[in-house]
Amino acid sequence: MSDAASLTIHTDGAARGNPGPAAFAYVIDLPDGSFIEDAGKLGRMTNNQAEYIGLVRALEHALLLGPRHRLLIHSDSELMVKQMNGEYRVKNDDLRDLYEQAQKLRANFASVTIRHVRRAQNIHADKLCNEALDGKRSPQHEPALRAEMGKRPVEKAAAKPDGEASSLNRDAIACLRAAAVSWSEGDPTDPPPAEVWKQLRALMKKAKAERKRQSP
Repeated sequence: MSDAASLTIHTDGAARGNPGPAAFAYVIDLPDGSFIEDAGKLGRMTNNQAEYIGLVRALEHALLLGPRHRLLIHSDSELMVKQMNGEYRVKNDDLRDLYEQAQKLRANFASVTIRHVRRAQNIHADKLCNEALDGKRSPQHEPALRAEMGKRPVEKAAAKPDGEASSLNRDAIACLRAAAVSWSEGDPTDPPPAEVWKQLRALMKKAKAERKRQSP
């Protein structure tokens, strides 16, 4: 994986009141110099919960861009970074499920480095988070499929039926996981179940078309 492309990611989460109205944000810097950003409001929760959701959303999106990437993730949450890196134990029950989600997503990549940075080094994600809290932004990639799936190159492993199935399974699971995280925040209509089903059908249709294209 030494020749794999790197993605640099900045994540953030914040709550006004702790617990209080919360938001998440992330920015993914792509190898071609462009970037993807997303931010949105969450339900009432703590700052630490919001930080973890920002990380989970970013990892879900990165997975859809391809597990072949090496990830370098920056966050200004020292607690989250040290927990994710095994320096601190996760003692809070409200964080444990989010921590486990993040670790499972992390395991899909060959290389993930998570670093703590000062807020001044995380200014883009911090700005997006505050804009979401002010109602100026809403999630654009929830689940993180809409813009990326049409652009995503076919994995090399997809040339084989088992690799193809694995790719479909991975994308479908990422779609469902993203929806589950959002629904767990208290709004069963965001994203609408019909929209999730539409995206799952699109994934299956794409896999079927690719299989037909590759068959002799």
